[in-house]
Amino acid sequence: MNPVNFTKLSVMMLLQYFIWGGWYVTMGTYMSEFLGATGLQIGAAYSALAIATMISPFFIGLVADRFFAAQRIMGVLHLVGGVLLYVATTVSDNTTFYWVILVYSLLYMPTIALSNSIAFHQMTDPGKQFPWIRVFGTLGWILAGLMIGFLSIEKTSSTFYMAATASLVLGLVSFILPNTPPKGKTASTSASAALGTDAFVLFKDKPYLIFFIAAILVCIPLSFYYGFANIFLNELGMDNAASKMILGQASEALFILAIPFLFNSIGVKKMLLLGMAAWILRYVCFAFGNLDANTWMLYAGVILHGICYDFFFVTGYMYTEKKAGEKIKNAAQGLFTFATYGLGMFIGTWFSGFTTDYYTRDGVHHWQQIWSVPAYIAVAVLLYFILFFKEKKEIQTTN
Repeated sequence: MNPVNFTKLSVMMLLQYFIWGGWYVTMGTYMSEFLGATGLQIGAAYSALAIATMISPFFIGLVADRFFAAQRIMGVLHLVGGVLLYVATTVSDNTTFYWVILVYSLLYMPTIALSNSIAFHQMTDPGKQFPWIRVFGTLGWILAGLMIGFLSIEKTSSTFYMAATASLVLGLVSFILPNTPPKGKTASTSASAALGTDAFVLFKDKPYLIFFIAAILVCIPLSFYYGFANIFLNELGMDNAASKMILGQASEALFILAIPFLFNSIGVKKMLLLGMAAWILRYVCFAFGNLDANTWMLYAGVILHGICYDFFFVTGYMYTEKKAGEKIKNAAQGLFTFATYGLGMFIGTWFSGFTTDYYTRDGVHHWQQIWSVPAYIAVAVLLYFILFFKEKKEIQTTN
């Protein structure tokens, strides 16, 4: 890959995830501060991204891949998306805000797949080259958190203005990205192909089916963190909580380097168990952490994000690819994403919102009780996994 294309793709990835990190982490705090939102309303807003995750494969597979150059459609989506992020700051009721975020999410989520397609199209060796491009996405998310803290805008609508500006910039930059032409009518165009139903054959394999169910269930604890951790830390009085939360992304970037070695040395089951155990530990830390003697527990809960995410979800993608084999690996990854970031997160966002409201009395969040719920769920999933997941150390491809 020539240096010019590498630079363009790196900027693309940095802005792509800067946008997401700019508004997503603090949205719950914004809704609580400016819209007087309940936990259920905050959960509903976060569910918008899950709905978009379930719908976007159809857009990519049935429309974008067939008729449009990827960089052009991505440019249009980000330009319109930037306008919608601005519009989100002008509404004053939760119902309208939800619909704006839902429409925005339906525009944003397809750009994840489009940005990956643009990057892969320029690569001669994706296995070696893609990680060096994708790491700029993590850096973009971290940069967004740092800027929110530096500018002291965490509890203001300026987080949306910042993300909107980045979206408009990426919309314009997209038109000078390397050309990624449409695949034309020869591309697979069925709804079933877009959803990844070819990978349903994997469910004949009992270990994978057990893992797949666990992956959906573990998204419930994940939803509590995404939706309410920033509100929690701000209510405790932590300064620049969003900036502190980037320690989770730094941890994620660090632990991901260990995965290839551990995957082959200790096996997939132990890695997945470590990931689930980290979820339990994280919420115990949040339940008992404070800004006095137990401040370290709050930081530990954030830093554990690397183990929580990498050891379960990244390992899960690797496990899915090994199980699927070359023929259906793309369908299998699409199905796994649909089930976790789509279905699992949709269930989790609504449940986390309901739970938060249930343990709120006279406008006061009882955080120890709230964080106990995802901890108990993680314990249940861990026990289920220990009892029923029986995978051989040498993973066999499902035929």
